Amino acid sequence: MAKTFRTWVIGLTAALGATVLLAATPQIDSKLPVYRPVSGVSGNIKSIGSDSMNNLMTLWGEEYKKFYPSTQIEIEGKGSSTAPAALIEGQAQFGPMSRAMKASEIDAFERRFGYKPTALRTGIDALAVFVHRDCPLDSISMQQLTEVFSVAGKDMTWGDLGVRDASWASRPVSLYGRNSASGTYGFFKDVALQGNDFKASVKEQPGSSAVVQGVASDRFSMGYSGVGYATAGVKILKLSLDGGEAFAANAENASSGDYPLARFLYLYVNADPVKGIDDPLRAEFIRLIFSRVGQEVVVKDGYFPVPANVAREDLKACKIKADF
Repeated sequence: MAKTFRTWVIGLTAALGATVLLAATPQIDSKLPVYRPVSGVSGNIKSIGSDSMNNLMTLWGEEYKKFYPSTQIEIEGKGSSTAPAALIEGQAQFGPMSRAMKASEIDAFERRFGYKPTALRTGIDALAVFVHRDCPLDSISMQQLTEVFSVAGKDMTWGDLGVRDASWASRPVSLYGRNSASGTYGFFKDVALQGNDFKASVKEQPGSSAVVQGVASDRFSMGYSGVGYATAGVKILKLSLDGGEAFAANAENASSGDYPLARFLYLYVNADPVKGIDDPLRAEFIRLIFSRVGQEVVVKDGYFPVPANVAREDLKACKIKADF
């Protein structure tokens, strides 16, 4: 998945003549349209999937109800792995996922419907590595992350990571992470742990905010979660690929591909390849997401907005008019 994101960044940057895609302070692409409501939209929307995107889906839902107060929106966030089955079984119209669907999940969907699910790239996230706010460490390499969190490395102390402070150096690193149903868990395992299994000592948490709360209350801890869940009780480590220059988890580094744990936030839908999304209830929700107000919600929730060309491509994939 990281390769997919980085390949997209490299290709788009080349096409734009190395134009910066996102500024250090996230800016909404001025080419994105202002959302204009239509008439005749009503009904119930159900979303099942990513916990990391739970708040984002809620905020989009609140904006949607401002335009269409007669609609009802129910959001269930128990992990990205719950989204494919919910779409296949018709339990939900939207399946938010903080990772790309696995080949086996796509195959299961295709066996049911005869075509693949459609992935909408609704925002960009930097998966952050959190430590307690008092931690003297400022950066970490991807190789060190593998050693800290996975069975490929020994049980680590802060001294193993280069901390010389005597009150920290001999203390073991206490680990927090997500449960196995989480797309964040899967993404971190694939990219940061290079596919290795997690250490048994990792304290699995049911949600992203719980990881950050755990780190904030445990002085000698380290955990991973979406950057949007940062609080005053933690700090985010800079990341390097190989121990060289370390990059902060910000919009500029995520969009350039320099930050190693950048990823898309996906919203999967069942879009017939011929008809596309032809019901107004779903189509307008998607149009709102890819409008200025929809991407302002992305920034409000602590993530980074997608550029207009991504919005245009994904609207067209659903056969929704994109005249911008």
